[in-house]
Amino acid sequence: MQSPTSIPQSPTRLYDLDLPTLQSLLAGWGEPAYRVRQLWEWLYVHLATDFDQMTNLPKPLREQLAAETIIGVPQMVDTVRSADGETRKDLLRLEDGETVEAVLMRYRRRCTACISTQVGCPIGCVFCATGQMGFRRSLSAGEIVAQALHFARILRAEGERLTNVVLMGMGEPLLNYDASLSAIRRLIDPRGFNLGQRRITLSTVGVVPGIERLAGEGLQITLAISLHAATDRLRDQLVPLNRRYGLDALFEACHHYVKRTGRRVSFEWALIEGVNDSPMQAKALAARLAGLLAHVNLIPLNPTPGYAGRPSPHAALTAFTAELERHRVPYTVRLRRGVDIQAGCGQLRQHSAGQEEAT
Repeated sequence: MQSPTSIPQSPTRLYDLDLPTLQSLLAGWGEPAYRVRQLWEWLYVHLATDFDQMTNLPKPLREQLAAETIIGVPQMVDTVRSADGETRKDLLRLEDGETVEAVLMRYRRRCTACISTQVGCPIGCVFCATGQMGFRRSLSAGEIVAQALHFARILRAEGERLTNVVLMGMGEPLLNYDASLSAIRRLIDPRGFNLGQRRITLSTVGVVPGIERLAGEGLQITLAISLHAATDRLRDQLVPLNRRYGLDALFEACHHYVKRTGRRVSFEWALIEGVNDSPMQAKALAARLAGLLAHVNLIPLNPTPGYAGRPSPHAALTAFTAELERHRVPYTVRLRRGVDIQAGCGQLRQHSAGQEEAT
């Protein structure tokens, strides 16, 4: 009688381990505590991609790490750059073959990585390429962190550094709460990557229980709400989750967040011609924001093949902002970055998948 075939265990992904878990792993191997600190620094300070680079670790330990673990560096399978050179989008392949997008945006005084928290998205916002592709799975904390480190390496090689991270890529971070928060804590760890908390932004379409939970985390990150409409009737059409967590509940959670954290909330608004760019919507938005420490970020829509909407023309933008000014609502009109390289969420993955199907 043959013995059953054992199923090989997947190697441990080091990027998925927080510091206490890494300490337990190496302690089980009989390694002294200072080896953990050395390995942590190789991962998050020196940004090593290979165990052979970790020259202050003894060779037997490097060999054991190579045999039983992987670092978790994703493979870059496609990259596109904007004509002005200020934006690049990379398509990264994960160990199971799934792909996610990450975007690097260079500004005069900062370099920002826009990273994903899920493969696809379960929300289904009608104007979003990620929502149009459906939901595949959530990312692990290590898969989220790895995207930021990917760009940090690229920038370091060019004499620059990553200054900001926004969880605004594919997916809804608050529907992958534990992994998203673990990734944030990994990035702000002063013993490792040491990114300032206020240089991290988490964007949500309005998962109310997640916002309430986030308020109690003791973090000083920026919360951004992808709002796009100030009346339930319109937002129900644009953001299906609004049918579950309506605007009254959402804004109550935002007030709670500001009270607990003292942090201003940002509201994102993609301006769509003839849909949400009227002065009436601006007036409704101002009413919603009354008494709330808030800032509005306006950006003309990034067109996608699956949605017929177009970005608002300048005249509509001017009328919309005039109404906000009349009510003294602070706002910024953001530049559309990477329109020529499909830099809106999900667009490169959608394009790449279409090419693979065509071959």
